[in-house]
Amino acid sequence: MSGDIAMPAPRAAAATTLATAPSILPLRVENVCFDAGGKRLIDEMSFTLDAGTRTVILGPNGAGKSLTLRLCHGLLTPSAGRVMWQGAGKHNPMRRQAMVFQRPVLLRRTVAQNIDYALKLHGVPRAARGPIIDDVLSRTGLTRFAKSPARHLSGGEQQKLSLARAWATKPEVLFLDEPTASLDPAATHAVENIIDTMHAEGTRIVMTTHDLGQARRHADEVLFINKGRLMEKTPIEDFFNAPKSGEAAAFLKGELRW
Repeated sequence: MSGDIAMPAPRAAAATTLATAPSILPLRVENVCFDAGGKRLIDEMSFTLDAGTRTVILGPNGAGKSLTLRLCHGLLTPSAGRVMWQGAGKHNPMRRQAMVFQRPVLLRRTVAQNIDYALKLHGVPRAARGPIIDDVLSRTGLTRFAKSPARHLSGGEQQKLSLARAWATKPEVLFLDEPTASLDPAATHAVENIIDTMHAEGTRIVMTTHDLGQARRHADEVLFINKGRLMEKTPIEDFFNAPKSGEAAAFLKGELRW
């Protein structure tokens, strides 16, 4: 997904509709807590995500990485604290962001219809949807599956469809929860290429992963979380070369208990 690809005029018009709304960034998470089942799972978490960079959230199993993504995206409501899209103003920030899960959530429709439905929800006129659908299917290598049932695709193809569906709506921010966790190396490479190109075209990437090599390849900064607490927010090279916390150092050595 790298390089510039010419878009048909109808897509350009529709993309303008989707992409020219005011920026919703920066995202400010302020003293956020999240409780469930009588337990505090996210504890006094605060950070700011600005435009431009790629953020990877790291931490051991059960640290709260996925919960943090869901709180940022708005799927969960904090028990305390605030999640604020400071640039959104009166605009609905949900229309300027998207989320892709480890296990794709697809409609019982064809591949093309899954994308069409997302565009419909974003108010893209029917006449403008076709060129957008054709373009994202081509760029994700899914053109031959356009009329196939989405749920009949392989795991890697389903994940590419999830990304294509998000990409079609031109999100300013894309949250990715372990997007390659269950994929083989070839599918992982294809998904990473799509993510790279979305970033190059201006989408703010926020991703969780257990793959430290993937973090090195696709992050500018790291949020390191342990036991629901943010231990450090630091540039990627600093995190790997000189972690600030003992927990992060132990995590990188494979010695952090959870």
